[in-house]
Amino acid sequence: MRPFLASCLGAACTAALALPFAPDAGASDAGRPPAPAPAPAAVRAGDLPGSTQSLPVAALGAPAPDTTHRETLGAPRTLGLPARGVRPFSLLGVVWDDADAALHGRVQVRTRATGSGRWSGWQDVQTHNDDAPDLGAAERHDSAVRGSTAPLWVGDSDAVQLRITPETRRRAPVAVPAGLRLELVDPGSRTPADRGAQAGPPAPLGPAAAAASAANAGLAPLGATEIPALDRAASQADIAAAGLTPPARTAVGPRPRIVTRAGWGADESLREKKFIYTKTVRAAFVHHSGSGNNYSCAQAPSLIRAMYRFHVKSNHWRDIGYNFLVDKCGTVYEGRAGGVAKPVMGAHTLGFNNDSTGIAVLGTFTGAEPPKPALDAISHLTAWKLGLYSVDPRASVQLLSRGGNRYPKGAKVRMHTISGHRDGFLTDCPGVHLYNKLATTRLAAAQLQGR
Repeated sequence: MRPFLASCLGAACTAALALPFAPDAGASDAGRPPAPAPAPAAVRAGDLPGSTQSLPVAALGAPAPDTTHRETLGAPRTLGLPARGVRPFSLLGVVWDDADAALHGRVQVRTRATGSGRWSGWQDVQTHNDDAPDLGAAERHDSAVRGSTAPLWVGDSDAVQLRITPETRRRAPVAVPAGLRLELVDPGSRTPADRGAQAGPPAPLGPAAAAASAANAGLAPLGATEIPALDRAASQADIAAAGLTPPARTAVGPRPRIVTRAGWGADESLREKKFIYTKTVRAAFVHHSGSGNNYSCAQAPSLIRAMYRFHVKSNHWRDIGYNFLVDKCGTVYEGRAGGVAKPVMGAHTLGFNNDSTGIAVLGTFTGAEPPKPALDAISHLTAWKLGLYSVDPRASVQLLSRGGNRYPKGAKVRMHTISGHRDGFLTDCPGVHLYNKLATTRLAAAQLQGR
């Protein structure tokens, strides 16, 4: 075990660090009482659903605040949670009541690895979760949309410590949003890879899973865990699968292999049932997930399941925000349900979610270079997806802003058809190192279209 850090808080911190496992009995999805465990026969071995623990954040050394009020809290110098044992989780983030409010300050966590009992060093959590639904969009799930940090992948952990240091202005801490909670997400184990080859036949598709799979009709059979890659000539048929009328001349790039929602193990009961579509796809926005780079490619499905649960159960979005996700090995994953070839409305670029598609590379690229397989995957994916809608990856397009911190509502903005998130929003996303590769991506995608 590592030496106690200077920020540990006396006997309470010492006791928490000493405990091998001390679950928080009051933690549950959105602060509600824990749901009863399913009967053993209802859950096949190796097919475990995920869960969310929601812990109220308090001024360190003070009682937990009443998080039901909606007023902005006066900011103490440090907030957080002393080190404590919890149920196992792998991803975390901080949420608050008002989606329009910002958390000005530094958010840091450290976690204890399940099994080894080793504590990590302090890690920064990206304070602003800039990937978001448009203002007034039909995005609400269960209750009002929340504000949040970006989610951070920490791996299988069974204890956590949090500290939030508000910014100081005029020698006083800046007030923090009301309703601060630390969300701890367990992605469960639901994919064929998670279960192993001897797990037995797949369970029958429920109505929601069948609907999500049927949205890809023409690309893959019902219940398929992946949509196979096709060469450029064969990919022309995907125009019809998207429900589009083929133009006289098309330039569709070769379709990449895409792991479906069934393939990464989406729990389709979490999301809203209906799919929402825009009129077309005129641009692609490239993001990084901000969730860190400490994941293996084998863990990518778990990371996506955790992010999906965070977006729906913690942020109260209708589904995962991105239309596609790409891991460091270049594997492409279906994101928001509704069909990978169709113009599904995402929640990724505040102000410009209409008539666009959002692609998130799993990782953080403010200080690290994006892996080449991921860059190649973006080129292939945009060559195919934009090609279905007769979009040249090298071109620019005029988009109408729905309102955000960079362009007001109603502004007509000309952007690249392959843009970075920062082109439409004041943000570091997709990280300077990924953003600087987009010019090369545009040329590569155009070449794949045969231009």
